[in-house]
Amino acid sequence: MSPKVSSSSTNKSLPTLVSKDRELSWQIASNLFVSFKYAWAGIIYGFQTQRNFRIHVAVCVLAIGLSLFLRLETVEIAIISITSGLVLTLELVNTAIESIVDLTVKQSYHELAKVAKDCAAGAVLISALVALLVASTLILPPLSNLVMSNF
Repeated sequence: MSPKVSSSSTNKSLPTLVSKDRELSWQIASNLFVSFKYAWAGIIYGFQTQRNFRIHVAVCVLAIGLSLFLRLETVEIAIISITSGLVLTLELVNTAIESIVDLTVKQSYHELAKVAKDCAAGAVLISALVALLVASTLILPPLSNLVMSNF
């Protein structure tokens, strides 16, 4: 039986998802289902705690929904989905990097911690701008045609 971390020993500012009893993080997941459970917990944590992740999810759903509504080509929908998925992925990686940096430097300031956090946030920003450009390029022409045809 693996040891558990008591919720009383965890940071009180973390959401319930993180502070509840969980196998120690350095242990290997016993099976594939457990690995997926931990991955899903990370996605839920990101959604519950990261405002920007929720915004990106909403924009992603909107972009894919518009793509389907406008009956874009399958490859265009795939491109929008891939770029949107990249933004969501990088947002979770950014959250992970920020958490590791915060764990490492605690409450102190370190210039390299700032660099790590700023670069991770910059990666998210670049991917979001590229995804916006891609989605605009593919969605705006048929959307404007639809709007103009109704006037």
